Amino acid sequence: MSQTQKRFDVIALGELLIDFTENGMSQQGNPVLEANPGGAPCNVLSMLTRLGRKAAFIGKVGDDAFGKQLSAAIREQGIDAEGLKFDKTVHTTLAIVMKLANGDRDFAFYRNPGADICLTPEDVDEELIRASRVFHFGSLSLTDEPVRSATKKALAVAEEEGLIRSFDPNLREPLWPSLDAAAEQIGFGLEHTDVLKISDNEITWFTGKEDYDEGVAWLRAHYPNLKLICVSLGPQGSRAYLGDLRVEVPAFLQEKTIETTGAGDTFGACVISTVLEKGLDMSEEDLRKMLTFANAAASIVTTKKGALRVMPAVSEVEAFLREQK
Repeated sequence: MSQTQKRFDVIALGELLIDFTENGMSQQGNPVLEANPGGAPCNVLSMLTRLGRKAAFIGKVGDDAFGKQLSAAIREQGIDAEGLKFDKTVHTTLAIVMKLANGDRDFAFYRNPGADICLTPEDVDEELIRASRVFHFGSLSLTDEPVRSATKKALAVAEEEGLIRSFDPNLREPLWPSLDAAAEQIGFGLEHTDVLKISDNEITWFTGKEDYDEGVAWLRAHYPNLKLICVSLGPQGSRAYLGDLRVEVPAFLQEKTIETTGAGDTFGACVISTVLEKGLDMSEEDLRKMLTFANAAASIVTTKKGALRVMPAVSEVEAFLREQK
């Protein structure tokens, strides 16, 4: 089957969980937490469906009320859920996301274990991967067994089939036994990646370079398989590195920003969609348009609560960009 005749544009493997995010205060003065569907890989897929891409997911949730909520939520977004498994003994993974005074987020995870890390290699549907053009994954499916082995099996199938591999390290320090363990597994991910989306703090941590150009040069020297590297810089915008090209586009800052949950996933989805359209031989102008659209989409998401269910449509991003001119 040729790459253009595949059933899916993108298949992602990883965590699907409930993000309990702050949504006001109770009459008693306690924070009210809203159970938002979340998990970086499915956030990416949700944005891809808004961009007209066909998306599928491989992962595991608990056979409980939250698992059923998540299953319904991704189907509602148009994500194929054939690869979603239910664990009858381990509950759905939960994350408590609290906003700090400086605008950053503090994560507390209920995942020891959680259903997402119980995905086994036998749970992985190889045919779903073979029916896709891009395989996307993050580092949270590399933190524990058996999901680590499941991820490596899926990557092996993707490579055998010739899929483009997309990776977002998405470091969540509390989920790792140590940062050394995180670096080892993220290094494995980098070895098996064509398209990398990495944040400013992650590239500095992993490479030890404060200068992002130096960090990218370090990554290329150690992982020559990397073709397209996109660095998200938060309020400073983003950069793309492809061959000899280096393109930087400023962020769209908004007074209406509520939280940054899902912004990086939105950005990453726009990058993947552009790769699906243009391939990995883009011009400087292609990269500039890609980053501009991705920055705009990410900016819109920061004005909404949650992520998976509130990704912007193409028309919304285009209207936003017209307003900025």
